[in-house]
Amino acid sequence: MEKKVILSGIQATGDLTLGNYIGALKNFVKMQDEYDCYYMIANLHALTVRREPKELKNNALKILASYIAAGIDPDKSTIFLQSQVQEHAELGWVLDCYTYMGELSRMTQFKDKSSKHADNINAGLFTYPSLMAGDILLYQADLVPTGEDQKQHVELTRDLAERFNKLYGETFVVPNAYVRKSSARIMGLQDPTSKMSKSATNLNDVIFLEDEPEVILKKFKKAVTDSENRVKFDPENKPGVSNLMQIYSAITGKSMEEIENEYDEIAQASFNINKKMENKVKKYSLLITVFGLILLGICLLFGFQDGFDKMWESRSWLCILGIIATIVGIVARIVSIFIKPKASLLEDLKWNKEELENWHKNVMIILLFLMKNMISIFYVHNIKKKTVK
Repeated sequence: MEKKVILSGIQATGDLTLGNYIGALKNFVKMQDEYDCYYMIANLHALTVRREPKELKNNALKILASYIAAGIDPDKSTIFLQSQVQEHAELGWVLDCYTYMGELSRMTQFKDKSSKHADNINAGLFTYPSLMAGDILLYQADLVPTGEDQKQHVELTRDLAERFNKLYGETFVVPNAYVRKSSARIMGLQDPTSKMSKSATNLNDVIFLEDEPEVILKKFKKAVTDSENRVKFDPENKPGVSNLMQIYSAITGKSMEEIENEYDEIAQASFNINKKMENKVKKYSLLITVFGLILLGICLLFGFQDGFDKMWESRSWLCILGIIATIVGIVARIVSIFIKPKASLLEDLKWNKEELENWHKNVMIILLFLMKNMISIFYVHNIKKKTVK
């Protein structure tokens, strides 16, 4: 049985990203055993943005090296440089003559790139979907691996193939888009609503394949998530977390459900550890606070009995120890309220406020109880003095 033909490529516009690997290279390797694959280095498309010739050449060589390093086998797949096959430009011009202005003006990629390069809105940027159609139809490709954002170009290619075939007979194979749902689009780490791009101005937004491991780790740690303390795949409401889950899924092969369960178990283990720590801190902070209040109570007692000046001269260390113990106990308790894990930060703050208020009430009750006893002792002491006199 004859294998179906696949054509795809990557523009020679800069260092490849993690998005390129997950969305393209990783799948290129998987497809080469099942299909007759043609993988090009699209350096003609890269000309829509002005570049130095040396830079363009180096970028092309880097992509070639990345193809081979990713696992594309030249014995199984055809790897080529777009500009070295002159028929690409020739067929691109022919298809320009069969593409309507309205069709090209509706291309979202043109609108996006025009906004990014407002100083260089050239004719090539406008007509490059016709060149892309030429790339595909030249090899009679049955399938075109593409992300959701590129499906519009494949639809235009289909329209041009059908238009040409209708006029001149069956000339071109009408291709179909080949989209892998699990890794169709990897978004930026800082802006999870936009695609991860080689041309990103914020370097923390993109993972380059040539980044050092330490740099990659830092970028992931800085990635935008949300205020909820939960890992759940929900691209609409949790785009940052969902994007990280897509990356994790693509690299490990785990489903979204497996990832959610994995992090639920981690969260539960963290909850148990934090709960034990919280209970210990709560217990010891209360004991330290009570100890401090007792010391202060003793100081009051001696102050009432011997006079505060005399008491301070002989027992200032006792008062200072009491003050320090009380402050340490209160601060420790305040810190401990932030240990308890909750579903969200807002719930944490609400619970902490209520818990703190209750704890303050308990401390005040203890303090009032000690003051009452001190006053009672002082009253009894005065009665005894009067009786002796």
